[in-house]
Amino acid sequence: MSQSGASEKLFNVLFLCTGNSARSILGEAIMNDLGQGRFRAYSAGSMPKGEVHPMALDLIRQSGLPSDGLRSKSWDEFAASGAPPMHFIFTVCDNAANEVCPIWPGKPMTAHWGLPDPAAVEGSEVERRLAFAETYRMLSNRIRIFTSLPFQALDELSLQGRLNDIGKHAPQSS
Repeated sequence: MSQSGASEKLFNVLFLCTGNSARSILGEAIMNDLGQGRFRAYSAGSMPKGEVHPMALDLIRQSGLPSDGLRSKSWDEFAASGAPPMHFIFTVCDNAANEVCPIWPGKPMTAHWGLPDPAAVEGSEVERRLAFAETYRMLSNRIRIFTSLPFQALDELSLQGRLNDIGKHAPQSS
């Protein structure tokens, strides 16, 4: 019988993006689902839009994930006194779109998991929903890989390398 339940650490994870309306919100919802109590996810933005993109909320709900409490907010909330200490921070903004990715001070492990912004896709409603679904799929794949890492068996340098590799992984389209 395993005793890991009592000794397993809860890791706080922050997904950062510019507007905190789509990619980082999806990351928060997916991580809170796939993290199975081992990870508590949050999201924030450097220039938050102030509202969650409706297509992101629709997709989260259609996937059976809770959407209560999801909101667009500034990353300053997580630098304030009393904020939960972060263990991992993932930027999910896409450099190719010339977005400003926030830089996080402190000691959490960080990695860039850049993804195209589905909220920036123009076209029919179907094309825009497909962009959100693709972003969701890519984030789910990366988060599944992340949550399956053998954290206890990896030293800090090895873990940092794995985090960076996950962000470089270009999931194939399905």
